[in-house]
Amino acid sequence: MAFTAAHRSVSSGRHWPLYSLLSALLIMTALAAGAVHLQWPVLADASLQALQHWLGLAEAPSAMQSSQLYVFWFMRLPRVLFALLAGAALGYSGGLCQGLFRNPLADPGLLGVTTGAACAAALSIVFIGNLPWPVSPALRGWILPVAAFSGALLTCLLLDAVARWLTPGSVTGLLLTGIAMNALAAAVIGICTYLSTDEQLRNLSFWTLGSLSAASWPALLALSMILLLSLHRLKHTAQALNAMSLGAQTAAHSGVNIAALRWRVILTVAVLTGVVMAWCGAIGFIGLIAAHLVRMQRGADQRIVLPGAMLSGALVLLLADTLARTLALPAEIPVGILTALCGSPVLLWLLYQSRQRLY
Repeated sequence: MAFTAAHRSVSSGRHWPLYSLLSALLIMTALAAGAVHLQWPVLADASLQALQHWLGLAEAPSAMQSSQLYVFWFMRLPRVLFALLAGAALGYSGGLCQGLFRNPLADPGLLGVTTGAACAAALSIVFIGNLPWPVSPALRGWILPVAAFSGALLTCLLLDAVARWLTPGSVTGLLLTGIAMNALAAAVIGICTYLSTDEQLRNLSFWTLGSLSAASWPALLALSMILLLSLHRLKHTAQALNAMSLGAQTAAHSGVNIAALRWRVILTVAVLTGVVMAWCGAIGFIGLIAAHLVRMQRGADQRIVLPGAMLSGALVLLLADTLARTLALPAEIPVGILTALCGSPVLLWLLYQSRQRLY
């Protein structure tokens, strides 16, 4: 076992230059590709000329250069960075779920957390205008993120409580509970869809299918701050989850506060999932794919899985968003559809692997 872990570490370390090159190419492609194709030489000249104009050393960039600069700085760059941060948040959430539930199939989307956040967002979209009292515009901007976070948190708590009550320690019971949560949330979203107006229906379509088109610099700043705060005590959490992998009793004898760890992980998953869903809608399977890719390469050590899942999740979501923007130009495919198309075969393969281990 030690030899296998060492072999994985050495072999994956040899591939880091290749991974870094592919990641850089993906980011460059994502920045350039889209309905408006950005030409890097023109963009570099325009950026330099704009800087010189700002310093009073040159004339303003041409109309074509100015349009490319606008697309790059206010549309393409914040979207690419937001995709990286949102993917990192979802990958981290998936790694935390799998570590807490000791189940490689656990994922915020598969367990119903993503759908729960989308359900709460749908309720706020449809019914917030029917409140008997007026809501200020400043407060209205916070209703949707708070609703998505509340839905994710409530789903996490219900999932944990129901799974431990009905099927304690059962992987199958956990998955079935998640399926029930997904079905319940989908039913509520269906009711909201039936009762919605045309404008509300368009907003609901955004939430149920997922898209990164709402990415902006303020949203990027908020997500980056929340993600940084959620990484507090990352090393301590990873060590505690490593102890949990040996069983709750062993972890408790090792000094791990099981109740505090459970609450911390559930709250972190709810915050990250809710915040990402508030801007992106329902995007599933990122955590499942990201954490599994890391385990295939580096083993099950949570000190490696958690940061590795963040990196993998960032690149997977960026790849999915780039494909969503370019496969059907000038239209845009909802990114949630692509992640579901890629994630479903991965889930089936993981179930097959679990069956092979049983027999």
